[in-house]
Parts: sequence; C-alpha cells; structure tokens
Amino acid sequence: MSGGSIPRLVIAAPSSGAGKTTVATGLMAAFAEAGLVVSPHKVGPDYIDPGYHSLATGRPGRNLDAYLCGPERIAPLFLHGAAGADLALVEGVMGLFDGASGMGELSSTAQVAKLLRAPVVLVVDASSQSRSVAALVHGFASWDPEVRLAGVILNKVGSDRHEQLLREAMDSSGVPVLGALRRDGRAGTPSRHLGLVPVAERRAEAVESVGELAARVRAGCDLQALLALAHTVPELPDAAWDPAAELAPADGAAATERPLIAVAGGAAFTFSYAEHAELLAAAGAEVAPFDPLRDEQLPPGTQGLVIGGGFPEMYAPDLSANAPLRAEVAALAASGALVSAECAGLLYLSRSLDGKPMCGVLPAESRMTERLTLGYREAVALRDNALAAAGTRVRGHEFHRTVLEPGAGADPAWGLTHPERRLEGFVSGGVHASYLHVHWAAEPSLAGRLVASAAQAAPAGSTVR
Repeated sequence: MSGGSIPRLVIAAPSSGAGKTTVATGLMAAFAEAGLVVSPHKVGPDYIDPGYHSLATGRPGRNLDAYLCGPERIAPLFLHGAAGADLALVEGVMGLFDGASGMGELSSTAQVAKLLRAPVVLVVDASSQSRSVAALVHGFASWDPEVRLAGVILNKVGSDRHEQLLREAMDSSGVPVLGALRRDGRAGTPSRHLGLVPVAERRAEAVESVGELAARVRAGCDLQALLALAHTVPELPDAAWDPAAELAPADGAAATERPLIAVAGGAAFTFSYAEHAELLAAAGAEVAPFDPLRDEQLPPGTQGLVIGGGFPEMYAPDLSANAPLRAEVAALAASGALVSAECAGLLYLSRSLDGKPMCGVLPAESRMTERLTLGYREAVALRDNALAAAGTRVRGHEFHRTVLEPGAGADPAWGLTHPERRLEGFVSGGVHASYLHVHWAAEPSLAGRLVASAAQAAPAGSTVR
C-alpha cells in the first residue's frame, strides 16, 4: 500500500453535540485494540480532542485546518501524520458543511473530506426523531455531490423499537446504517468553558473513558463494514509534508550549534500542534519538554523557550507558587534569549493572573472573564522580531475567556487585519507574546527564525543559571 492510498474515513455530524467526538474516539480505540495502527486527525484548530485521539491510538493527534494552513497543505499534512498507519480516522468539526465564518466551505469538514478524497460517515443524534432521520440524511447526502456520504451511525438511540424504526426509515435513503449506539452517559468526558477537559488533567479517568467508548463502539458499530469502506479510497497524488524540506537553507541554526529550546507542557500548557516540535528539530534545535507546575528549573542549557496555550487560569495558584521557575523564566527573558508565548503562555509571562503573581516579563495584568473570544484572525508582523520578519503575514486563531490589560505593548506582536483591525501582543528583546495561535506548518520560517534567534542569543551550551 502506497502512502497516498492509506485507508481513511471522515467522521462528521449534522451539527455540534451529535456525538462525533464520542464515536470518533471510540472507533479509534476499538480499531487500535484490534491490532491496527490507527492515525488520528481532527478538522479545525481544536487542541483538546486530539489529546483523546492520541490516548486512543498511541500516536500524536494531528489537526487538519484549511484556514490556518491552506487547502493545498491538507493532503500533505495528512500523509505526513498517517505515514505507516493501517487506517486513518478524521474527526470533523461542527456540522459537516460549517466552515470559517463568511468564507463558504473553507475549513469545513466537507472541504477536508474532498481534499482527502475520503468517504464520510455521518453521526446523527437520533434521540428526538424516527422517520425524519432519513430526510435529514438525504439532505446532507445530496447537498454537495463532491462529498461522498457513505454511511450513518445512529447515536443516542432510545430502545430496540426506536432503532427498528430508524433503520426502516433509513432503508429508503440509499445510505447504509453502519452502527447504532444507545443513550449512555457513563462514557462521557467532562467539559468546561473551552470544551472537554484535556487528557493531561485527568489521565486515569480519561483512559477509563476511552476504554468505555471503545466497548460501546464495538457493541454498536459494524467495524468490518467501516474498515471495508475505508479501503475504498483512491490514491492521493500529493507528496507527504516534510518539515526539513519546508525550511529554507538559511532557516534555523547551523548543524553544529543545536540550541536547546525548552517547551512548556504538563496540565497547564496542553495546547500544541505536533508539527511545531518537528519543525523546531528540523531547524536544528534540541527540544526539551518541561512542566511549569512541577519543575522548579528550566532544562539545563536552555537557550530558548516556547510556552503554548492551555488552561493556566485553572492552575494560577500552583503556577504562582513555583517561584523558582518564575524567576528563571524572567531571568531568561531579561537576558535577551528567545521566548515565544501563545495565549496561556502570554498570561504566564504577565505580572499577574487573577491576582496571583506570574513571571512579570510583560507590563500587563491578566484575569478571567465571562466573555468568550473566539475566531480566526489574519495578522501581520509590524517589524522584525525574534519570531517573524517584518511583513510576515499569518493566519491564526483566538480562543480564550481571559483578558490582558493592556492588550498590546509599545511594540505589538501582531497587527490584526481581519476580521478587525487592532494591535495585539508584545515584542520586547527576544520575547514574542500574543493571544494568537499560529500553525507553523503554514509559515515554517517562524520555527526557523525562532531557532536561529535562540542560537544567536547565547553561546551553545550556555545556561540561564
């Protein structure tokens, strides 16, 4: 089997809340438990669902976002992530045809399914309907002839009689029923203000939940029919994305330097795209993870620091209590070393979060609010900095319920250009901090420039202590 003909399915739904995460994660776990190497993928910018996918399959959960990365990169990124897999499963986002606001099908599950030439299995919440399910499925199957809606999984079925009525209705639709799952709250996953609670915060319970989802899917779905459907895909003509090939010769550090880049992780900083660490390594960095909740020191020899997104507001007292690490981060930033922070990292670098002292790198205070800031953004670097050259244009995503005051420094990290115009974030010395989540696969020069900046800021092998 060539890389371009990897068996694959897209798991979609008519709307959010139908249960596609439950079904997709359960299918991933069930097939993995059957001995298949399963590659997990998620449409859109979401960081949390891929954590459950990774737990279910033992492979990194990867995102496929046509807005952030461009439609032309979807198949290459898919082939890169799915290399060596027996089966790839792609969980959709929102409703099947819902994309970036005001941009048609861009970044929708339907667009990704077409780009991957993959059949779609629709997860339908059948809890309040019987014959109407056939009309709903017919509408989704006929809306876009280029989308191959090849099967349905009926979710939240109430009884044997309810399932019989649903299956009788579906007999006339021309779309086969590939599974029926009963209403069951026991295998649920807890939620909070930004979606599911990340795996890193509840690993033992998450393992149990994923196991229960696998058992439900095995009992209610025709796994052999689903696997056979996944094998009906054509070969993709694209070449797999290669992080090393994406970097220009001038990007990154010289082969003899290999600066050490510390990358924050743990329960408070769970938001990261798998391709970021791969690009850092390809650019010449040694990548060293650390946990700001537990580690009182940065990895020895740290020359650069990457702090991604997550839920620092849930851990503000513990992050604040780790005063030795906060002092090290502040000292590293003061030395001129590269510090790149997104969203949660931005808050961690502020003076305080909900009144709890943070690192004090940025002249700003942060706090939790009731207002959700959510959506895609377009931005431009206003001047040269450690992460981006002046004029670099990126697409990103904001997703938070916190506010930073002020929201931008004297040298902003970005000038937002769409859907609104405003200045955002902070640039100071080697520090680049912003609310904006950017997928570096769309602009690999960010990783290359970051590594080169880290290598130039301090001699190889130096330490912040």
